[in-house]
Amino acid sequence: MLLQSPKLKPTKLPNSSQEVEKKPFSIKDRKKSFLYAFQGIGYMVRTQHNAWIHLSLAALVIVCGVFFEVSRYEWIFLIFAIGFVLVAEAFNTAVEVLVDLVCPEFHPLAGIAKDLASGAVLLAAISSALVGLLIFIPYLYQGIVKIF
Repeated sequence: MLLQSPKLKPTKLPNSSQEVEKKPFSIKDRKKSFLYAFQGIGYMVRTQHNAWIHLSLAALVIVCGVFFEVSRYEWIFLIFAIGFVLVAEAFNTAVEVLVDLVCPEFHPLAGIAKDLASGAVLLAAISSALVGLLIFIPYLYQGIVKIF
């Protein structure tokens, strides 16, 4: 099977009849892979304005969770919701960078790919906001009832 791109040479992919050379396990290589992962996260945090918004809202959610003393199970949902949005933002950033590399000039399909990736982030953010509302509205209601 060949992968073809207008700007890249075709690359032969391994199939069941070809063996992929496997390197032995190495702590040094594992450390490098973590370093690369943290570099990617750092790139996202340094360059993506929406990531700043997501991280700010995540900090607010954590402060609210501590303030309202949410349950262990509620923390699980909140942590997954925060992680879900940040993972979606990371994939969106990867798609944007890759599309810009492969197609530096405007192309409608490149735009669609970017729109789909950012739409996925929006869906993740909306569903995570709903999780947060379902968790925090009862606490807010109890606080308002106590005041009045």
